[in-house]
This record gives sequence, structure tokens and C-alpha cells, in this order.
Amino acid sequence: MTQTSNRLLDEMARLMTDAAGVAQGVRREAETAFRSQMERFIAGMDLVKREDFEVVREMASKARTENEALAARVAALEARLAEAPVKPKRSVKGGAGEE
Repeated sequence: MTQTSNRLLDEMARLMTDAAGVAQGVRREAETAFRSQMERFIAGMDLVKREDFEVVREMASKARTENEALAARVAALEARLAEAPVKPKRSVKGGAGEE
């Protein structure tokens, strides 16, 4: 009887091993199908990759900094212009169109 039960246990172990292999195969197939569906769904949403977002964010930050620097320069130039004395305009004699 021990030999029969050993054969039975061996067959059961082999059956369980085969079932585990099949279950892993089914799991891989399910993951692949799910991943494929999610990629299709995300592609349809027109999302941006993280790397592209980071590049654009850096560009916007740099543009903002440059804009602030240019605004400060314009303000300084306008202040200098406001402080400068106004020179009277000279009339040009003998120019075209004058009699």
C-alpha cells in the first residue's frame, strides 16, 4: 500500500506542478492583455510623458526668470529716461518741403 500511496502522491504532486505552470501562463497572458488595454487607453487620452513635462517645466521656469530680468531692465531704463532732462527740439531749416 505504501508504494501505491507514493505513486498517488507523486501523481498529485505532478498534477499540482502542472497546474501551477498553467496558472502562471494564464497570469502572464492576463497581464499582457491588461497592459495592452491600458496602453491603448492612455494613448487615447493624449497624456504627456513625465520626461517631456519636466523639460517644458524647466523651459517655463527659465522663461519666467528671463522675463523678470527683462522687466527689471525696462523699469530701470524707464526710470533713467524719466530723470533725464528734456532737450528742446531744434527745427531743421532748409529741409525738404519747407519754403
